[in-house]
Amino acid sequence: MKMSPNSQSQPEKASGFFPYDADTEIAMKKFYDSLSEKDKRRYAGIEALKLGRGGQKYIAKVLGCSRGTVKKGVWEVSDLPAKEVDKRIRQVGGGRKKYSEKWSKIDEQFLTVLKEHTAGDPMDERVVWTDLSHKEIQQLLGETYQVWVSKPIISKLLKKHGYRRRKAQKNGL
Repeated sequence: MKMSPNSQSQPEKASGFFPYDADTEIAMKKFYDSLSEKDKRRYAGIEALKLGRGGQKYIAKVLGCSRGTVKKGVWEVSDLPAKEVDKRIRQVGGGRKKYSEKWSKIDEQFLTVLKEHTAGDPMDERVVWTDLSHKEIQQLLGETYQVWVSKPIISKLLKKHGYRRRKAQKNGL
């Protein structure tokens, strides 16, 4: 029996490839069962192409489908036009909107909330800070303007407007 240089425990099959271990086969079958019909064919085709000679028969057995299904999948995957590959699942403009689109006046409202809690360096007017925490800013925006944003958005707004968090410093005397 011929042995692979990389594996000493699994003999090479006459078909030229090593079968997957049982856990991998189970995982492949679970994944295969979760796909749509078209995606099942294409997944079977990809797996068969990876294995080469004898792969179609083996994959059909592992996934529990016909060899014709695997063969059609191989053909579809091998013959995919670029247009099909680039096809989007999500429509253009789909997904969550940016906070600046959802809350168009957020910059003004943010600066108004910080107005009473802003200080700065008298020597450098570009250095400004606030004594409010991210959570306090978040609560004030929500209570005052019904603008509900996350703490990372607060961080982005602070950075956008040049704010820094000011912490009390301990005196070493």
